[in-house]
Amino acid sequence: MTTERVEDKVRDTLHAVALDRVRAPGDLVEKVVRRRSRRRFSQAAGTAVAVAAISVGAVFGFGDGGSARHERPVRPAASPATPPQGWKPWQSSAAGAGERGCLVDGSALYCSGSAYDVAKIDANTGKRLWSVEVNREGDGIDHPFAVRDGVVYAYRNHTAQNQSNGDYFGGTDLMAVKADTGKVLWTVQMPQDDRTEQAAMPIDGAVLANTPSVRTMSALDPLTGKEKWRHTWDKGIVCQRAVLSGVPYLLCARDVEKPDGTDVIRLDPATGSATKVTTLPGMQQLIGTSGDRMVLLAARDEDRKDLQLTTVNGSGEHASHPYRVKGALAGSDVVGDRLITVSRKGEASAHSLATGKALWTRPVGVKVPGQDTMQSIASPVVSTRQGVVYFLDPTGNLSGLDLHTGAQVWRDHVDTGRTKPGFAGSPQLLLYGDALVARNGSTLVSLLPPTGN
Repeated sequence: MTTERVEDKVRDTLHAVALDRVRAPGDLVEKVVRRRSRRRFSQAAGTAVAVAAISVGAVFGFGDGGSARHERPVRPAASPATPPQGWKPWQSSAAGAGERGCLVDGSALYCSGSAYDVAKIDANTGKRLWSVEVNREGDGIDHPFAVRDGVVYAYRNHTAQNQSNGDYFGGTDLMAVKADTGKVLWTVQMPQDDRTEQAAMPIDGAVLANTPSVRTMSALDPLTGKEKWRHTWDKGIVCQRAVLSGVPYLLCARDVEKPDGTDVIRLDPATGSATKVTTLPGMQQLIGTSGDRMVLLAARDEDRKDLQLTTVNGSGEHASHPYRVKGALAGSDVVGDRLITVSRKGEASAHSLATGKALWTRPVGVKVPGQDTMQSIASPVVSTRQGVVYFLDPTGNLSGLDLHTGAQVWRDHVDTGRTKPGFAGSPQLLLYGDALVARNGSTLVSLLPPTGN
């Protein structure tokens, strides 16, 4: 999909929704696709990925949060929470260090913000250890996406000349940084401002990146950034990307509203040679991975309520089950062997990936606002040892539900401040051992849920 077609989709979407409880004014649509707002959307959607993100956005991706009150645990979880060695509760509000999001690796957080493209933060204390200053503006929605063999992989704005109207020819660089010192090892320019999970990902022996063209994936040397191999698909084709056990896969379909099928293609991580492992009917939307399987959803009706949930492994073996959406969804995410969803009515549900059936449906524990806001709740995180799935909303309310029954085991509130509504307004919840790290804007709070005590 071209940039112009993406912008047309944005215009149609914004004209159809209400923002900040009022109908979007006429000039807001153009403001979103211009200057810095245009840049944020491009970073969020990319090109090919934007097709699926917009057309099925009401079903996939987490959204919207509200409020709840501080309460004691309702009942204990499966195992007591144990603090990581050397950890104590902490809060950090260092401006510019974390607004764009964070990644946990070992005993460190790697974050991006308005002042730093990468900042390393001690997960035990909240102390900033080193940082890489932003290139131009730090207003993206991205954050470091991987840490491997002592190297952090993240994004930054590409240096470019200003245009006569005050805008500049924007761009994105993929960046590799030494995890112990913060030294930038290399940067590679991306062909667009796509900074989603599909833009770059670690594979065996390389980093798979959408470069140098929008229809090409290249394997880059993790220490030098030099290209090892590349795979390019034909015009008129869109390809989603996933990695299973270090092996990259593409899910490719014709760029039309109703494609006949989706090809699942395996790329050899060492050579890039492509092998089609299976073809699935219709347009399959990748919503996550679970172990050695990709998790896909496909619409079976026009209103996208009657869906088909499919899991497919690296050999092409797949299983499909009907999956019915009841009411408007605030979001969904693959967590372990479950598909966790939250409805606009504030109900959380867990569906089995093996059968597609609902295992439980319970109140999520935080109030979920309607569709007239662009704020969102954080993607849930699961502590398998404790058997709890945790949720966070933009006002700092936390809820823990029993992973097996959906019963609420914990509620709390932390002061994370408020984030201005917009494309970069989502809170984030991370798991560090049994401890949680809640992020909203530049505020980070780490606490230990008292479940199981």
